[in-house]
Amino acid sequence: MDVGDLAVGARSGHEGPEERPDETAAPAVDHDGGSGGSSPGGGAQGDGQNPQPQKQRSFWKELPLLIGIALVLALLIKTFLVQAFSIPSDSMQNTLQQGDRVLVDKLTPWFGSEPSRGEVVVFHDPDNWLAGEPTVTPNALQTALSWIGLMPSAEEKDLIKRVVGVAGDTIECRGTGPLMVNGKALNEPYVYPGNTPCSVDDQGGQFKVTVPAGKIWVMGDHRQNSLDSRYHQQDRYQGFVPVGNVVGRAIVIAWPPTRWNTLPVPDTFDQGLSVTAPAALGLTGAAPLVLWRRRRVAASLTAGNPRVTGGGTDR
Repeated sequence: MDVGDLAVGARSGHEGPEERPDETAAPAVDHDGGSGGSSPGGGAQGDGQNPQPQKQRSFWKELPLLIGIALVLALLIKTFLVQAFSIPSDSMQNTLQQGDRVLVDKLTPWFGSEPSRGEVVVFHDPDNWLAGEPTVTPNALQTALSWIGLMPSAEEKDLIKRVVGVAGDTIECRGTGPLMVNGKALNEPYVYPGNTPCSVDDQGGQFKVTVPAGKIWVMGDHRQNSLDSRYHQQDRYQGFVPVGNVVGRAIVIAWPPTRWNTLPVPDTFDQGLSVTAPAALGLTGAAPLVLWRRRRVAASLTAGNPRVTGGGTDR
């Protein structure tokens, strides 16, 4: 019920002027006054002495080439850089409205970047989340525009939600909220006015989950009108979205002009929500034991060596 959504040619050859196969040497001038090599005006005529300038190709002849290059660039941009997606539902209100067009950053995932808490992301349907949703049949123009990335593809089943949990996080909803991440309450000003951060129902609104490796937990900003991770806990991923399904992060609302805006990560996700790593906890707990053992060893060495005193070393 969510989103349905750079050619350079090089000429090879010699560095000097090109040699023309049909160019011939000028005939020798007859100094004996013969008429064979002289023109009626008395001057010798030589071929190729006044080459005609090449005609510039007309704009209409170059237009198909320009269009072809533009299409190739658009296709590359769509595939590797950014792509436009349309918002078909109300699940992300008021952050996003029906009919908004958002631009999605597809580049950073190529460099190993993974979704972070608070980001609005577009992802492929993990396990029939859009089952039962009507499928729009595009016309020829819409198909062409979607192929070059100027319109979202009707064939791709994509959704858009906000990431609230990443691998290792424990997410919890009790009553009407607030939403808890690793034991800390989130202040969520982006939640739809009149909604509660958590939904009181027995279909998934009340939950406590820990996000496994390689997954994310997503929720819509219109909490009481979003079939997000909460309501798909019975599918094969238990409501989690595989990181590999993420198309990219929505970074700006590009259309309509009156709705132009960026989509930053809210400040609420800057309060240090990360879970302390187990290795760090182990190191913290082991440090006192290591110090205690080192003191015991030092004490035993001091007791067994009469030249070593507690005040320092013997000269």
